[in-house]
Amino acid sequence: MEKKNYIKLFLLGAFCTLFFSVDSYAQRNTANNLSGFDRRSYHFGFILGYNSSNFSMQRAPDFNFTDSLLAITMKPQPGFNLNLLASYDLMENFHIRFLPGLSFQDRTMDFTFLESDLDRNTESRRIESVYLDFPINFKLRTNRSRNFAAYMLAGGKYSLDMQSQKDVNQDLSANQIIKIIDHDYSIDIGGGFDFFLEYFKLSLEFKSSLGIPNLLIQDDTIYSRNVSSLKSRAFIFSITFEG
Repeated sequence: MEKKNYIKLFLLGAFCTLFFSVDSYAQRNTANNLSGFDRRSYHFGFILGYNSSNFSMQRAPDFNFTDSLLAITMKPQPGFNLNLLASYDLMENFHIRFLPGLSFQDRTMDFTFLESDLDRNTESRRIESVYLDFPINFKLRTNRSRNFAAYMLAGGKYSLDMQSQKDVNQDLSANQIIKIIDHDYSIDIGGGFDFFLEYFKLSLEFKSSLGIPNLLIQDDTIYSRNVSSLKSRAFIFSITFEG
């Protein structure tokens, strides 16, 4: 079974486990924790997150006939996020959130070439980024059921890559790299669950980030000339601590 199928099964199992755990939690907790939480307009906190990053790729139209290229394979890699949280209640159960932070992302592209002796040779190129993120999200939440609520969110994000190699001179590099631009814009969509604990609110959140611009810098290397577009994609699971 492919790795992506294992990931899907894991996420499905985690979601089902979370659903039944939430239902059990809501039924056995009759006391309302943080009863005055929603009476305050401003809330602050921090977020710890796991991300699985990738690219949405478009190949060059003639990639099968260029440099004996047979295939390009994308391999998502794990990373993590650290964010601060500032939330303002626009109205009951509708909030705007600003979440500046860092996102450590890692992606791998495998290029399979046909050699002159008809053997196949696969070369991997790793693309690492450390993004300074500036997301703004809108959160729509259900009413509280004792100490539990569900929500969905949507928003946008500007990201600046502080580890960008866009200015690397390929002629002076031992191994040619895939260069991408140092800024990105993306759309964030997702949802999650709020748990009102005794001293703070804990949230579990699942989110997808869909990049808008083409990040590829076309510098006519053996790797970039076979690709016409790279757009960022990421799945993010976050744990939020909010007071």
